[in-house]
Amino acid sequence: MASWLRNCSPKKGHQVVLHARNVDRAADARNALPQAEAVVVGDVSTIAGTKKVGAQVNALGRFDAVIHNAAVGYREAHRLTADGLPHVFAINTLSAYILTALIDRPQRLVYLSSGMHHHVDANLDDILWKKRRWNGSEAYAESKLHDAMLAFAIARRWPEVFSNSLEPGWVPTRMGGPGAPDDMDQAHLTQAWLAAGDDPRADATGEYFYHRKRMSPNPQARDPDLQDRLTALCAEISGVAVPKA
Repeated sequence: MASWLRNCSPKKGHQVVLHARNVDRAADARNALPQAEAVVVGDVSTIAGTKKVGAQVNALGRFDAVIHNAAVGYREAHRLTADGLPHVFAINTLSAYILTALIDRPQRLVYLSSGMHHHVDANLDDILWKKRRWNGSEAYAESKLHDAMLAFAIARRWPEVFSNSLEPGWVPTRMGGPGAPDDMDQAHLTQAWLAAGDDPRADATGEYFYHRKRMSPNPQARDPDLQDRLTALCAEISGVAVPKA
């Protein structure tokens, strides 16, 4: 699991910082991209671990862009973290919220959603899956709806920041599986495009993208009341508040 932080193309002269969940994965990330500026290490399945990641990022200085793409997939069994939270929610939703709140405000924020988010409800009344029978696919899809909601909530709260969400497509990664039909070569382009800001068309905020084109998200993602409920729930669970404008 690696999250891209800072502007995203070393080939264009941008400095890239990576995230890995442990020292072994950090070494793998270093080997895969030796030109990266740094690798921050921390387990974002826990509130304390996510806070440590945020502190490491801030110690490196202010970033131009942060891409929130740490996630587990849609075939996960029910498992609770050390904080007693469903791990899909903790990693896919809560860690993005905590890092948004703690990392010094960048110019650009990018949140990875999924095409699966179009077909679910946010289920904020049972965000921790205490009332429902566990369904890994639905839990993943809900978390990706939450990520889009968070992007749009931040766009409202921080109007000077370009905050957007996107779906990379269903691609044949370890998470997506070998039968995924979308183009692997296209999957990363939109997030890098939004983060780099080299194209005036990427100077948008509160938008949802697929292959560098705007598209409509799940209507619930646009609901400001649901956005505010989500951020309030995350603040209550984590003890971390998002700074106001």
